[in-house]
Amino acid sequence: MRVAIVTRNARAYYRAAKVLKEYGIPFHSACPGEELPLDVEAVLTSREEYREVEFPVKVVIGENFVDELLRKLNGTGRAGRIYIAIDPGERPGVSVIADNRVLEVYHLSSPRDVETIVGLLNKYPDARIKIGHGAKRQRALMLRALGEVLGYDYPLIVVNERRTTPKVGGLDVSQVQDIVAAINIGLREGRETSIAALLNVGEPTKREIEYIKRRSRELSGNITISSRLAREVALGNLTLEEAIERQGRS
Repeated sequence: MRVAIVTRNARAYYRAAKVLKEYGIPFHSACPGEELPLDVEAVLTSREEYREVEFPVKVVIGENFVDELLRKLNGTGRAGRIYIAIDPGERPGVSVIADNRVLEVYHLSSPRDVETIVGLLNKYPDARIKIGHGAKRQRALMLRALGEVLGYDYPLIVVNERRTTPKVGGLDVSQVQDIVAAINIGLREGRETSIAALLNVGEPTKREIEYIKRRSRELSGNITISSRLAREVALGNLTLEEAIERQGRS
């Protein structure tokens, strides 16, 4: 795609150029009345110059102009949709997908590290959240953290993440895998639900409790957390690290 910024307004030009560079969208610069290259598909201009610019696809450089621009670049009348997709886990992968194009990717430090996601929701106010259905306890930790900020009735889309995590060069390169999985989740269809509905995970099984206790030994080296603490981890009320710390103090 190719965009032209057509304006004499220096402030509007700087704002548009900055955002287009962030999105990786190539652009041409011109003043009203100048001839544009043949490959230009849409024009960005200031509100006061809008009528002065003669071009079939025009967008005013305003508060959320990039959303309108993406919609128009993908066809008039077809609503463009932006998704913030999450691959839940110990270090969640996050991607931003707009009409099957990857705009941004992130690797978070922990399931409770939701500041990046909230920032992306502010940046893309029309975006929807997609989240993978796996990593149940890490997903619960993230959903609780998001629920505290967004409200527990906040709508999102849960996606079956089976076969979204690839092998990278035959090696387990987790950072790359988490990000690619997040991209694949963003490209898949899912079902509508809410944070509260996804947090209704039910009682953990005995097998889940034993797995968490085994993981606590592996992570700490010599501490096995109690079944009570393992249950809190399974329900997403504690991280495994917090449970190990509490067990060590008891």
